[in-house]
Amino acid sequence: MAKSFVFSSESVGEGHPDKVADYISDSILDACLAQDKHSRVACETMVKSNVVIVAGEITTRAQFDYNAVIREAIREIGYTNADDVFHADQVFINNYLTRQSPDISQGVDAKRAKGKKTAEQGAGDQGLMFGYACNETPELMPLPIMLAHRLGRELTRVRKSGKVAWLRPDAKSQVSIRYENDKPIEVVNVVISTQHTADIEHAQIEAYLIDNVVRKVIPASLLNGNTQYLINPTGRFVVGGPQGDSGLTGRKIIVDSYGGWGRHGGGAFSGKDPSKVDRSAAYMARWAAKNIVAAGLADYAELQLAYAIGHPHPVSVFVDTFGTGKVADEKIANTVQKVFSFKPADIIKQLNLLRPIYRQTTNYGHFGKAGLPWEQTNKVAALRAAAK
Repeated sequence: MAKSFVFSSESVGEGHPDKVADYISDSILDACLAQDKHSRVACETMVKSNVVIVAGEITTRAQFDYNAVIREAIREIGYTNADDVFHADQVFINNYLTRQSPDISQGVDAKRAKGKKTAEQGAGDQGLMFGYACNETPELMPLPIMLAHRLGRELTRVRKSGKVAWLRPDAKSQVSIRYENDKPIEVVNVVISTQHTADIEHAQIEAYLIDNVVRKVIPASLLNGNTQYLINPTGRFVVGGPQGDSGLTGRKIIVDSYGGWGRHGGGAFSGKDPSKVDRSAAYMARWAAKNIVAAGLADYAELQLAYAIGHPHPVSVFVDTFGTGKVADEKIANTVQKVFSFKPADIIKQLNLLRPIYRQTTNYGHFGKAGLPWEQTNKVAALRAAAK
């Protein structure tokens, strides 16, 4: 890395149109898994103006009111104001969900099928997934994305507390940090754009958010007289949410992962059950990478997994420690394969993924949150022993 550079990461709030779509998709997934843990779900959502469209493939024994789940998800986000064009109780819902293709199903099912080379459960699709960790924060995540998420969480907390009546659900945040000798030394600028009511002045928004959100969230040691605060830089943000812009499931994959610091394989997470390795293998890769760093085997670690549809083993496992490994990267790659199993069926078992846990992943990143199974550092001792 360069000796001195500035790196930026962004986050988005629960009311951002793309996150509205993600949350609806994950809410439907959880509703399916709550009744049928073997549900196969690939749910895509689009929102615009006063319309919600859900499409994709779902095979499940679960029975529930899809419209009620969708409206409740929107209500939880906060689109319940009388002047909301996109309103939980008034949106028009179009449902285009069908069953999963039997050609895909036979590749995933743990049984033999004509043309399939094994009776084991295979990956639900081909593709590549990345997991990343670094020793920059207690969560072992890059600092820029963690600060951007923290701003978004605090903004949402303030809004939902009811103490600030002019805040509305749509919001974005961004943090730029200067690094020297690979260490974060200062926040160069902070960007917050938040939807608001029409009766509040820009100066009031700016002053309140700097004092009550930014300074509360970002350590004072990283702020200085040169830090630039860009609060609602267009000057006005009244029309927002799906009224102002369309939203689609899976369009915020960098927000969902590492803020651009760690690589991303391109597959979205939300709305997919864990037979889809786009989601489950990305979680698995994060679990392995985090344990590598927590074990002291490297300061930075990135793990790439690649799969072929219907095949029960990854076709490749690659580890890069960016020169920070305490042992050779090849040895670390061999070590993680001794400690972890990256077969799709084993990923699901190791992380106990056939549960309705996915709505809690939708907002403010799928990584760096306490309580999620892939955030455990319970393989540290095993990795250290295997690396000797």
